[in-house]
Amino acid sequence: MQRLLATTALATVMALAIAPLARAEAPAALIAAAKAEGQLTVIALPRDWCGYGPMIDKFKARYGLKVNELNPDAGSGDEIEAIKSNKGNKGSQAPDVIDVGLSFGPSAKAEGLVQPYKPATWDSIPAELKDADGAWIGDYYGVLAMEINKDLVKKMPADWSDLLAPEYKNMVALNGDPRTAYNAIVAVYAAGLSAGATAAETAADAGLKYFAEMNKRGNFVPVIGKAASLAQGTTPIVLRWDYLALADRDTLKGNPPVEIVVPKTGVVAGVYVQAISAYAPHPNAAKLWIEYLYSDEGQVDWLKGYCHPARFNALVADKKVPADVLAKLPPAEAYAHAVFPSLADQAATKTVVTKQWDSVVGATIK
Repeated sequence: MQRLLATTALATVMALAIAPLARAEAPAALIAAAKAEGQLTVIALPRDWCGYGPMIDKFKARYGLKVNELNPDAGSGDEIEAIKSNKGNKGSQAPDVIDVGLSFGPSAKAEGLVQPYKPATWDSIPAELKDADGAWIGDYYGVLAMEINKDLVKKMPADWSDLLAPEYKNMVALNGDPRTAYNAIVAVYAAGLSAGATAAETAADAGLKYFAEMNKRGNFVPVIGKAASLAQGTTPIVLRWDYLALADRDTLKGNPPVEIVVPKTGVVAGVYVQAISAYAPHPNAAKLWIEYLYSDEGQVDWLKGYCHPARFNALVADKKVPADVLAKLPPAEAYAHAVFPSLADQAATKTVVTKQWDSVVGATIK
């Protein structure tokens, strides 16, 4: 998958005049139909993830809809299971939309779990970031980084291999369960790449061995790391998407001070995708949500949450990204060598990691 913006292009953009950002406007008929349904049910959207909290609040206020926020800490696999287990349920436990790792989009389509929909901005979404039929659409991406509590970690690690050192005993956690969560699966893959592996299967194997060694040395903490556990000192180092780490840095406001390190090697970008459940109780509200997310406004709102949106190139070309938003992003150099795994690579990695984490690493994430 191609990089979405080169370093030189970003530098050029910073110097350009910014065009006014128009408010997202959906078709009146769709708005009316969504209001008649009265509700949208989302799942696995932590309010500090990608700016989703303000985005959900804006959507509710604008259209007068209730937004039911199911299981914010769920992983991609949990979202798929929520659709499967609620096929005949029109109640509050059935999700209308899902936000899952890229590899889960095609598999959900193959199983008939999602329905196609193409928003008004469809043509400006890169072909490699969408299903041709509209069954799923790439929404944003980030790279895996180390989020570090500077009060407790005195020597900053620079790469994956550093985290095996004795000074990081009882410090390192993942931001999800590798048996179900896309971000944790990708972390295993990234560690494998850093160790020198190339093919997906060998990277997954190498990554599992890496985490097994980390667990053996007592450096791995088997809990889902997040801002609260970082601040409390339970997980002083959390391996998570850069946009989540950046959001935590803002939220914590220096208490404790947070350092964000993009590793020197094994820099892996993860693309998430949006889709509407084939059994959505509120299909029109779901379509309205998609229209908002892929409008200029929605895409910039994702960027405000430090997530690079699918239409980033188009927004940049049209000078639609506010300069202050661009200025808060990490230097483009941090992304210069990022690897975008193919769908085949992700599928292969997912199979190896989910099936072998227990036997190879032997750490149960709580």
